[in-house]
Amino acid sequence: MEILSMHITKHKSALFTAVVAAALALTSCSGSTGPAEAVDINPAGDVVPREISWLLSRPADGGVIKAMEQIAKEYTADHPGFKLNLITTPDRPSYIQKYETLAAANKLPELFDTDATPFAQKLATQGRMVNVEELLKDLNLTDEYRPAALNYQRFDDGSLYMVPFEFQLETFWYNSSLLKSAGVEVPKTLDDFPQMCTSLRDKGITPIALDGQDQWPLERYMAYYPFRMAGPEYVQNLKNGKASFGDPAGKAAAEWLYKLGQSGCFQEGFSSTGYADAQALFTSGKAAVYNIGTWELGNLATDNLNPAVRDSVDYFTLPTIDGAVTKTNEYVTPSGIGMAVNAKTYDPLVRDFLAFALAKYPEVYAATGALSPTNNVQTTIPDNATPLYERAVKAADEVGDAIAMPWDTQLDPATNTRLQQELTLLVQGNIKPDEFIKTMDASLAENNNG
Repeated sequence: MEILSMHITKHKSALFTAVVAAALALTSCSGSTGPAEAVDINPAGDVVPREISWLLSRPADGGVIKAMEQIAKEYTADHPGFKLNLITTPDRPSYIQKYETLAAANKLPELFDTDATPFAQKLATQGRMVNVEELLKDLNLTDEYRPAALNYQRFDDGSLYMVPFEFQLETFWYNSSLLKSAGVEVPKTLDDFPQMCTSLRDKGITPIALDGQDQWPLERYMAYYPFRMAGPEYVQNLKNGKASFGDPAGKAAAEWLYKLGQSGCFQEGFSSTGYADAQALFTSGKAAVYNIGTWELGNLATDNLNPAVRDSVDYFTLPTIDGAVTKTNEYVTPSGIGMAVNAKTYDPLVRDFLAFALAKYPEVYAATGALSPTNNVQTTIPDNATPLYERAVKAADEVGDAIAMPWDTQLDPATNTRLQQELTLLVQGNIKPDEFIKTMDASLAENNNG
């Protein structure tokens, strides 16, 4: 549920966009734009206990926070006077407002959550974030992490400044009985989706359950075709002004999404359907397919799942396309929002606590049934799990190197908001692919040059 909490929001706030723009402008002036002084990864001096703070974008009752609270309590027992102050703002737009405003004022706490955004990379370039690659190496922890978990946190230049605390696989869950009743098989390629949807519709079955209200799930679909056709570099080039929505990969994605809409792939009124209702469509047996991550294993791969559909539920990973440049075991494998370390407040205490916490965290987190970002522990399979639970856990060890990055963590806020709005119109048939491309290229150009 950690990654989910970053997304169940609407990116429509004008205030949000204004604050982000202001923060970016302020940040560009608040630090040196030249080479920053290197941070001493192992600073000399005594470990003097005090309160340190972590600015978080995670649910207060989630596994990450619970694990870190337990670990902090253990550390405090040996270091009287230490306290880990968790400043939690699960709502993503509100969190980003707080994070970027504090960054602009040079008031970020010792630890803070961030995605690998251009804003975060600017902070790193200014020497305001500790190099996590060097920190993990110094702590002898690098080899313990899944490469995919670390790679998700990297900036486009390959540098690593965030620590992952999760690992997830995003797959397509499906009801085999519903597919069989419509005479369709699991889609082998993305181009099989429209016909699958048409066949299911003809049998009165909703093809795909979609949380359209929160917008990020539909944006995932926009990422799929370009990832298979042009690889992860496409969205990197898009956000850096080196590619356009009118390029072959972007055009193919727009046309594919339009076909999904014309084929009735999503439920009627999808744009106003929330997360819980979309999931209920699938778990009640009314929808055939549901695209979601392993944070939902507890609901989809245990006896919590409706017994009427439990024996029919399975999953498949992101289908390929003809001429794909990415492998079948490469798809959306996020490690969630990362934790950055403030270089300004980094001292022997912060290093000592991180050394203690990062060594203990994997075992504590994996015991909850979650996938650890490291490969040195075994996830505890719940007693009430179905065979799918263990299968998904094993699949985490078989993912490839390339990652289909969620676009909402890549694009600038203004372009992302416009994209989400236009995607809904495109799938609803209110605009055509050419109109979508023209609008989005104009938005991209405006915000890249703004």
